[in-house]
Amino acid sequence: MKFGYDILIVDDVVENIQVAMNILKSEEYNFAFAKSGKEALFLLKGGSFDLVLLDIMMPELNGIETFKIMKEDPKLQDIPVVFLTAKTDIDTIEEAFKLGAVDYITKPFHPGELLARVKTHLELYRAKKILELNNISLKSQLVETEKRVRTELELAQQEIIDTLMEIVESVSDETGRHVKRVAEISRLLAHESPALSIEDEELIYLASPMHDIGKLFIPHEILHKPGKLTQTEFEIMKTHTTKAHRVLKVSNRKMLNAADIIATQHHEKWDGSGYPYGLKGEEIHIYGRIVAIADVLDALTHKRSYKDAWNIDEAFDYIKERKGTQFDPKLVDILLHNREKVESILKE
Repeated sequence: MKFGYDILIVDDVVENIQVAMNILKSEEYNFAFAKSGKEALFLLKGGSFDLVLLDIMMPELNGIETFKIMKEDPKLQDIPVVFLTAKTDIDTIEEAFKLGAVDYITKPFHPGELLARVKTHLELYRAKKILELNNISLKSQLVETEKRVRTELELAQQEIIDTLMEIVESVSDETGRHVKRVAEISRLLAHESPALSIEDEELIYLASPMHDIGKLFIPHEILHKPGKLTQTEFEIMKTHTTKAHRVLKVSNRKMLNAADIIATQHHEKWDGSGYPYGLKGEEIHIYGRIVAIADVLDALTHKRSYKDAWNIDEAFDYIKERKGTQFDPKLVDILLHNREKVESILKE
């Protein structure tokens, strides 16, 4: 910020300008002067001033009219204006104050009065500018602090999720690579889906690893049974969706809300034959529909304790055959259109 004060003196009588400058020069101010309202506006738009001493009674464009034009310009409207007048016309002075003038001084000038009032309004204006800069600086600091805190919270949430995934891996036959591949395929499908935003892509990528978090609550003998589950065992296995919902529904965080949707709905089917609620079509949240495809495709192409890995063609045929029954037909089309990219993820 500059340290000197710049003052514009506007008066159609040169002698008045000279008198004012002679009185004020003791403070070593920087001066510019104009002999008309038009000339004053030209100087104001091209320079930077801390105060304007503006004569009211001028030909063509008088002081009031000049001030009105200043008030319409965002760059000029905050510059303090002190009117100079030989008039004691109360109506004119009242109009000046209504427009936003900070003061008025009558001519002929009293040196002590002019010096005191000019000094007061310059210091007030400079203090206002310093306060504005401090507020801007404080707002910037607050924004940066908020970003940092939010980032730290997000990182903390992700660490918690990663820890939970390690626990899920330890109690099931799914590997860490499975949840990472599901996350990558889900993000790809979300990116290619016109209905979803960049934020959706990021949310589904971060939240999809929690799709089977409810398996923490499934008995070990059912979760690790090498053969086919009985109907009773399968009904217990299905509860991993609702058990996950009970845990995740308590949060208002976007990422955990997304995880709740995915963990609860990734076994729903497009035709309504899935679980836990038998949702149909677009009743199933798109996050759940996307992860349903990614989860099944990855599970088919990798070995589990109860089955061998399928080859890529068999797995894609399985998804294609269930288009419009188990899986969202539009998402299946997106998957098939991006098959090469998906295959590269499956090989990771």
